Amino acid sequence: MIGSNLKYLRKKNNLSQQAFSDILNIPRTTLGDYEREKTEPNIQLLITMAEFFNVNLNNLLIDDLSLDAYKIADSPELKVLAISLNNSNEGNIELVDTKAEAGYLDAYQNPEYIKDLPKLTVPNIPEGTYRAFEIQGDSMLPIQSGSIIIASYLENIRDIKDQKTYIVISKRDGLVYKRVTYDQNNQCLILKSDNDLYLPYDISLSEVDEIWQYYAHISFDDSSKTGVSHLESKINDIHNKVSDLHSIHYNQ
Repeated sequence: MIGSNLKYLRKKNNLSQQAFSDILNIPRTTLGDYEREKTEPNIQLLITMAEFFNVNLNNLLIDDLSLDAYKIADSPELKVLAISLNNSNEGNIELVDTKAEAGYLDAYQNPEYIKDLPKLTVPNIPEGTYRAFEIQGDSMLPIQSGSIIIASYLENIRDIKDQKTYIVISKRDGLVYKRVTYDQNNQCLILKSDNDLYLPYDISLSEVDEIWQYYAHISFDDSSKTGVSHLESKINDIHNKVSDLHSIHYNQ
């Protein structure tokens, strides 16, 4: 599928094989092999291609883009996602704790940054791309401050299920965990806390960088176990809880 997608996108953008291969800094014959699916690009080159054509990496790999199923020009797709792979060529579950939040907001599209984040392993998790985020504050009680939200990447804003919980990433608000409603008419998201002391507010789709759909969460008996000095013990604690499956709760 990737070969036919590359050929379709190249022609759609009125690029010859030579012109596109020059942009990618690869031989024209190599691009020809990609389009004929004799060989496949490496992950970094795939990310470069997806960014150049402004398409989602997963769509580039899996979907037949010639069918215009996603209508790139007017579909509210999110940004290209940087991922890291384990030795089995499967996506890791990277942990973004509170100390890493500021760096994540600046470098979430940088594969080198993502590669260096701590990794988690969750058994029997459905297929998909996942990330783990540490949340702070009491706006989503009974989920405690310091809990870890394991969430799957949302490729298209239209896939939002109203009033379900999501991690929303934006430069304006940083990393927030809220119940989300998609307001298509006003092209914004309405974010609501479970704690009634916090009022709902909205954010424009143009300000949203990533959305992650809740899959599970891990709570800790010691909510003070935060910070760099405690990160290693906290990750060990997470792995113990994941293995026991005592503190993961579903269907938010």
